[in-house]
Amino acid sequence: MWVLVSYDVSTETPEGRKRLRRVAQICKNYGQRVQKSVFECQVNEMKFEELRRELLRIINKDEDNLRLYRLTEPRERHVESYGLIKTILFDDEPLIA
Repeated sequence: MWVLVSYDVSTETPEGRKRLRRVAQICKNYGQRVQKSVFECQVNEMKFEELRRELLRIINKDEDNLRLYRLTEPRERHVESYGLIKTILFDDEPLIA
């Protein structure tokens, strides 16, 4: 199944900046970054549950926002993308806005 992961992590504190880096790394382990805080992941049900558990362990529910969307298959028929389409890689760059 295809899953879209979107997050907004508060970076006002050092702990928040650390959470942001950890959330991004977890998402990178499961999928491809399509925008700064958005990943598309192709996972089975077991991997989806694992991804969700890992992310929920990291985020602060009082400060952060996490959204998980299951995309309808076939994805190509239900996802529209306009403008510049590219993979965004931030391997060694800090993920601080």
